[in-house]
Amino acid sequence: MILTCSMTLLAGTLFIPLFITRGIGPFDFWWWMSANITLLLILASLLDRDVLADISEDIGKNLLFKIGCGILSALGLYIVFMGGNIVSRAVFPFAGRGIEDVYAFKTGISHIRILLLMALLIGPGEELFWRGFLQRRLQSHQGPFKGYLLATAAYALIHVGSGNFMLVLAAGICGLFWGYLYLRTGSIIINMVSHTAWDIAIFLLLPVGGL
Repeated sequence: MILTCSMTLLAGTLFIPLFITRGIGPFDFWWWMSANITLLLILASLLDRDVLADISEDIGKNLLFKIGCGILSALGLYIVFMGGNIVSRAVFPFAGRGIEDVYAFKTGISHIRILLLMALLIGPGEELFWRGFLQRRLQSHQGPFKGYLLATAAYALIHVGSGNFMLVLAAGICGLFWGYLYLRTGSIIINMVSHTAWDIAIFLLLPVGGL
C-alpha cells in the first residue's frame, strides 16, 4: 500500500503543476504530459512487474474483440459527452467558457503532434498507469469497488490544478466510466483503446459544441 500511495502522490506532484502552468520552460503541455506519463510508466513497470505481465497476457486473448469493445465503449462515452455538453451549457452559466478553456490546450500546437502523442503515448499510457497500475493495486488492497472509487477520485483530483470545474467534472465522469470498464472486464487493452479513441474523437476530430 505504501508503494501505491507513493506513486499516487508522485502523479499529483507531476500533473497538478502542469495543469496550472500548461507547460514548463520551452516545452508545452503536450510534451510535458507525455514525459510525465513516460516517467510514471517506467517506475510502475520497474516496481510492479504485473503491469507488463498483465498487458502481455491481455494482448494474447481475443485481441480483435477487445479492440472492437474499446471502440464501441469510446463511442458510448462520446455520446454521453455530447448530451452533457447540451445539459451543462443550460445548467451552468460558466460551462461554455470552461469547455472553451479545455480546447485552448491545443491552441497554436500542431494537431498532428497532438494526435500522435495521444495515440501512441497519452491515451494508452494513462490507462496503463491509472487503471492497470493504480486501480488494480487499490482493488487488491481495498476491495474491488472501494479500489475503483479511490482510483477514480485520484484521477479527478489531479485535474483540480487547472482551476476549471468543467475539466474536473469531465475527468471525474471519464474516471468513473473507464474505471468501471476495467472493473467489469479486467482488460487493460479495452481501456487503452477506449481512452485513445475517445481522446482523439472529442479533442481533435469531433469536438463538442463545434469548437
